[in-house]
Amino acid sequence: MTIRRFGEHTQRDYVRQVREFTAFLGLPPDRAGPEDLRRYQLHLASLGASYARMNLACTALRFFFHVTLGRTGFGDRMARIPTPDRLPVVLDMQEVALLLAHARSLKDRAALSIAYGCLEGLAALHAASRLAFHGDLAHLAEAEAFAAMLAPQRRADWVVYAKRAFGGPEAVLAYLARYTHRVAIANSRLVAMERHGVTFRGKDYRARCAGKAWRKAMTLTAHDFTRRCLLHVLPDGFHSIRHYGLLASSRRADTTTRIRQIMAAPAPPCLR
Repeated sequence: MTIRRFGEHTQRDYVRQVREFTAFLGLPPDRAGPEDLRRYQLHLASLGASYARMNLACTALRFFFHVTLGRTGFGDRMARIPTPDRLPVVLDMQEVALLLAHARSLKDRAALSIAYGCLEGLAALHAASRLAFHGDLAHLAEAEAFAAMLAPQRRADWVVYAKRAFGGPEAVLAYLARYTHRVAIANSRLVAMERHGVTFRGKDYRARCAGKAWRKAMTLTAHDFTRRCLLHVLPDGFHSIRHYGLLASSRRADTTTRIRQIMAAPAPPCLR
């Protein structure tokens, strides 16, 4: 198992499975026969062992007899049990409305609506045959395959952790600006462009952590250099920055005018 680079936990589990099988058999495991393996599986099933527990025993014992004892083919009759797909329960429309009605604020209600509506919206489009799948994704056209694909997404914790920035909003804007207002590579980093490729300066952060020289020159072929640059080019219809709320493009002019009018109005007596 060490030669095959099995993990520490896997090795420990395999040894435990062989030990438990030996205790059930009451004999050295190398004296076991095919019927003994079948009886052991029935024994695990009678104990109410889980699917994972029974499949682990099957895999461990096969490895023990095939690899350790060299008894090729022995234990092939031990059947692995297919684990049933357990899809999450989907709420009906009335239950969803009741869930949203219990939100304490409009903000919480909007967040719940978006979180629940994204997956349910995809499911509705799929049911209406409005989604197209091609190539390696063609199997997702089947309802069962598409539901199985969505299942882990439903179980994921999509709650975003956010807190007030230590340096204030100015620090946040300065940080984001380095990513939203930049190009793929600055001209100052370009060193040479020759027949064999393009040479430019870069940073090797792994070398920096190891205390080595981390500002290095790298040479790529013209094709690969162009490919990497184009990874930073957004497709048509995508924008690197989108404005929401008061700065939403559809109403920015009217909102800005209204804000200026409010700012020019005299402050209420309670605020003077």
